[in-house]
Amino acid sequence: MKSLISALIITLAAITAHAAAIDDLASRVTLGTSEGKILFEEQPSASPGEDFFTIADHDGKVVISGNNTLSMAVGLNWYLKYVAGVMLDWNNPRQALPTPLPLPSEPITQTTDRLMRYYLNYCTFSYSMAFWDEERWMEELDWMALHGVNMPLFLTGAEAVWQRVLERMGYSQDEINEFVCGPAYMAWWLMNNLEGWGGPLPDSWYAEQARLAQAVVSRMHELGMEPVLPGYSGMVPRNIGEKLGYDVADPGLWCGFPRPAFLSPTDEHFQEMAAIYYEELTRLYGKSRYYAMDPFHEGGNTKGVDLNAAGQAIMKAMKDVNPEAVWVIQSWQENPRHALIDSLEPGSMVVLDLYSDKAAKWRREGVYGPHDWIYCQLLNFGGNVGLHGRMDFLIDGYYDVPASSAGPTLKGVGATPEGIENNPMMWELIYELPWRPERFTSADWLDGYLKARYGGLDSLDPRVAEAWDLLRQTVYNMPVDYPGQGTVESLLCARPAWHARSASTWGYSELFYDPALTERAATLLEEAYNPAQAHVNYHYDLVETRRQANAYHANLLLQQMSRLSDAGQMDSIRPLADEFLTLILKQDSLLSTVPLLTTSTWIRAAQQKAPADDLDAQRLYRRNAAQLITVWGDSVACNRGGLHDYSHREWSGLLRELYYQRWKAFFDWQLSGADPALVPDFYQLEVDWVDRQTATPQP
Repeated sequence: MKSLISALIITLAAITAHAAAIDDLASRVTLGTSEGKILFEEQPSASPGEDFFTIADHDGKVVISGNNTLSMAVGLNWYLKYVAGVMLDWNNPRQALPTPLPLPSEPITQTTDRLMRYYLNYCTFSYSMAFWDEERWMEELDWMALHGVNMPLFLTGAEAVWQRVLERMGYSQDEINEFVCGPAYMAWWLMNNLEGWGGPLPDSWYAEQARLAQAVVSRMHELGMEPVLPGYSGMVPRNIGEKLGYDVADPGLWCGFPRPAFLSPTDEHFQEMAAIYYEELTRLYGKSRYYAMDPFHEGGNTKGVDLNAAGQAIMKAMKDVNPEAVWVIQSWQENPRHALIDSLEPGSMVVLDLYSDKAAKWRREGVYGPHDWIYCQLLNFGGNVGLHGRMDFLIDGYYDVPASSAGPTLKGVGATPEGIENNPMMWELIYELPWRPERFTSADWLDGYLKARYGGLDSLDPRVAEAWDLLRQTVYNMPVDYPGQGTVESLLCARPAWHARSASTWGYSELFYDPALTERAATLLEEAYNPAQAHVNYHYDLVETRRQANAYHANLLLQQMSRLSDAGQMDSIRPLADEFLTLILKQDSLLSTVPLLTTSTWIRAAQQKAPADDLDAQRLYRRNAAQLITVWGDSVACNRGGLHDYSHREWSGLLRELYYQRWKAFFDWQLSGADPALVPDFYQLEVDWVDRQTATPQP
């Protein structure tokens, strides 16, 4: 009897905690206007293995029930979007409820058996999140909860774990700082691509990131999320052989950067090293149900490594800390190698089909063997700006899975972007898929999306509907075989050259449709714009669509100038060059009206991560922020490794201060005879811009 009473008390306490968490979430995102108007009830699911929510009207109040906190949070978001006409997003994270309170005309119930909803990519922690403070993180956690995310990748604070690990192994703080990278490069350090670059970190960084991570993990658990923490798969400092006598492999270079050394999982020291790592990780952030490990990422050398034994050893180390833990691994390029995962027990690993929106590996027979996997949308590379998506391919692919050989092991959906705060429509779409049991069309879905995004309108202005249908058919339905990564790149952001094909090494800029269609969409949105009734989401979408149309016009101008250059008609180029340069300044002015599209927002966030009285830390963080979005690394990584402008941003500030200057120097040189001895040094222009950002504090 006592045990039954104790169990009942624990259950009631958990329900009370869940109720408080969802009430607090609703209050935060509606600026307090949900209190007393939206009620939540936790109820068991009628079907084991399913999540559900129901939205109903009860005596003039909205009652949202669900089987757990996150199911109720998804129900809250569904109510906000499809009943109240409130769409919360990165450009609009908080909004009061309309008056009078909108009520559902009949109960709405949605269910899903896709119980894994994953979020984030290693790269997101650098390209978007490198300088987030607690307030920004808590805002993102609310966004995650509203979209049902229950297993977010979480890397923040990993440097504090490694600081403790290496201290136990006899490393000094100076030696630790030679291994740990700067704040903007943590993603590639944790993926075993580089070490030390962008540092050394000040002592304050380690302590502050650990405190921040603990606060974020605590809120994740409060909301019902299980963080995917970084596990251990063999990374060690390059000097560990010299310092401790470990026999380690040199995994070579990544884009010109020497990789950290690799301690083979079959080495006698591996389990000892892994145990120390997991002890310190657990002390700081607790145990988790999921651990992310991606050995041999992007070409890591596997020569001489017994991959089967390595998989077993990595799994053993993880299971030693938590027998119920699951290894989360990215499917990217050669990974996960069959030899590494084929002998692992089903249920012990979940594979992220990282790029289901283009390179859908799940379609290959037996590609993940018996292991569970998640259908993911990557969408964004490098944090680049641009309207982009493959709506039809994403939707149809998801509903095609059950009939395939991969159907039985599909466990959920995920978003794995390199950068966020862009293309809000596509993130809404991926996280709604598991809650919509029947196949639907992008056209039908878009109609509901727009009504929600612009305030719950019963009917859209026909011009707005036409504009978005044009976007749906063009930028948001890119062909799967389109070359390059991510969006069609804006050549305003490219290192100048005639016949430039992209802004980044692995991108592409050729249009796959008539650019007049994007211009038409922008014009329609401008014509329908009513300043007196302007919605924050409408303004953001209008600016982004006009930016895209301007960028395409610039790409066409460059093509015209390139053809004239080929024909030797240099005198005819100057008017077009002047138009191109004017367009850069026009673009800069346009984007200055949206904080998410300004360089100053990014640089200021970096500065504010440092203590107010630590000018050296402020300069270091500002340099990290400026380098990442321009030269990326040193001269070798930038110019030989291909990383220059990989993370280019079509942002106000960069356009005026760097991209304009590069193109002006190029046109002046070309139109004055193109003397080879006077070719502009674009790398030096970029370095000079970085130096200016480092030296000049933000107000």
